[in-house]
Amino acid sequence: MPANPKYLNPSFWPRFSKITAAILGGYFVSVTFHLALAAWFSRKDVLITMAFSGFILWVTLMIIAFLAKSGLKIWGLYILLSLLFCLFIYLGQTYNTAQ
Repeated sequence: MPANPKYLNPSFWPRFSKITAAILGGYFVSVTFHLALAAWFSRKDVLITMAFSGFILWVTLMIIAFLAKSGLKIWGLYILLSLLFCLFIYLGQTYNTAQ
């Protein structure tokens, strides 16, 4: 049974933005989140845990990107989250000198 044409998006750019947001944006958010945790907690433990939880988070963010209505909005959300986590990384490296 073929897909209903009203649910298919024939345009290239919306599809491309969703795919890149899912792959690249989800990866950036996943990595910056775990690096922000590593800046505040035990680096060794967080980076070992990242091998599993990072992949699970990345796949979850991929699914969210494909469920979103607009690829540009999800790109904006992922860039904002990545910048927020980069701020946490900076603050963790500046103020958390116990490690």
